[in-house]
Amino acid sequence: MRSASVSPDMRPWPDATQQDAGRSRQRRFFMFAGDFLSGTGILVLVVLFVAVLVLLSTIKIVPQGYNYTVENFGRYTRTLTPGLNIIVPFIERVGRKLNMMEQVLDVPTQEVITRDNASVAADGVAFYQVLDAAAAAYEVSGLENAILNLVMTNLRSVMGSMDLDDLLSNRDAISEKILRVVDQAANSWGIKITRIEIKDINPPKNLVDSMARQMMAEREKRAEILEAEGSRNAAILRAEGEKQSQILQAEGRRDAAYREAEGRERLAEAEATATRLVSDAIAAGDVQAINYFVAQKYTEALGKLASAPNQRVVLMPLEASSLIGSIAGIGELARATFGDDAAAGARPQAGPTAGKSRTRVPTAPYGGSEG
Repeated sequence: MRSASVSPDMRPWPDATQQDAGRSRQRRFFMFAGDFLSGTGILVLVVLFVAVLVLLSTIKIVPQGYNYTVENFGRYTRTLTPGLNIIVPFIERVGRKLNMMEQVLDVPTQEVITRDNASVAADGVAFYQVLDAAAAAYEVSGLENAILNLVMTNLRSVMGSMDLDDLLSNRDAISEKILRVVDQAANSWGIKITRIEIKDINPPKNLVDSMARQMMAEREKRAEILEAEGSRNAAILRAEGEKQSQILQAEGRRDAAYREAEGRERLAEAEATATRLVSDAIAAGDVQAINYFVAQKYTEALGKLASAPNQRVVLMPLEASSLIGSIAGIGELARATFGDDAAAGARPQAGPTAGKSRTRVPTAPYGGSEG
C-alpha cells in the first residue's frame, strides 16, 4: 500500500490541553530562576567564582627547565621548581619566571683597534646558564643586557691589546681570556658563562689586499730559499763525491806506487845479491864469472831491442860467436863450482839454448856465424 504524504499545511494543530501544559512548564522555570536569583542563588554563584579563583592562585604548575620565584608581599621567600607547587593565595605570588636552560646571546659587530693601529670588525656569541634563580632575578636588572655589555667591553679590551697577526691566528686564546674575565664578573649574578666564541674578524679591504700580497711574497721567498738550499745541497753532494773519488784514486795510486817500489826494491836486492856473488867469484880469481855477467847483460839488451814497439827490423851482424863463447864460459863456471856432475847435467841444457839462439837470430843471410 502507498502511504499518503501529509503536507505541513495539512498537519493538525495541537489542541488546547497541550498548549496549556507547555505554558505551565515555562511559568515554573521562570519562577525557579527568579527565586534562585533573588538571594541565595547569587551567593552560591559568588562562592563558586571565588573558589575557582582561590584554586587557580593556589596551585602553580612550573614547566621543566624553568624556575619561579615566590614573593610574600613583594619580598622574595622561595623558588618553585618544575612540577606542581602550592602557594598561599592572596599573600604569596609568583615574582619572576626564569629560564634555567643554557641560552645563546648574540654579540653584535663592533669596531676594534688593535695594538698596531689596525681597525677590524668583530662579532661573536655567548652561551650562559642561570644557576641561581633568585640571584639572577634580584641581583641585576636586565640580565641579558648586562651580559651583552660585559662581553662587548672585554672583547674590545682583549683584542685591543694584541697585534693584528696574533689576533687573526689566536681566536681560541681570545675566547678563553674573555670567558675567564666575564665568568668571574657574572658569578655574583647567579649565572655561568659556559662559552664565548668569536664568529668573524673582518679587517678592512685594503688591509686584506696588503696581507694577500705579503703572503704571496713570503711564499715566493720560501720557494727561492728552498730552491737555493736544494742547489747548495746538490753541489755539496757532488763535491763530496768528487772528493771521495779523488781520495780513493790517490789511495789506489799510493798503494800501487808502494807495491811497485816494493817490487823494485826486491828486484834491486836480487840484482845486488847476484852482483855480490859475481864479485865474490871474480875476487876468488874465476874469470868465467865475468863472462857470465857480460853474457847476461848482453842477452837482456838484445831482448829489449827485439821487443821494442818501434823496431821492426834487427840488422846483423851480431857477435853471436861471442855470445856462444860466453855460454861456454858459463858451463866452465858451473863445472868449477859444482863439479863434473853438475857440468854433465848442464850440457844437455846448453843445446836447446844454443838451438833457440840460432832459431831466433837469423845471422846467416847477413854473413854472420850460425854458432
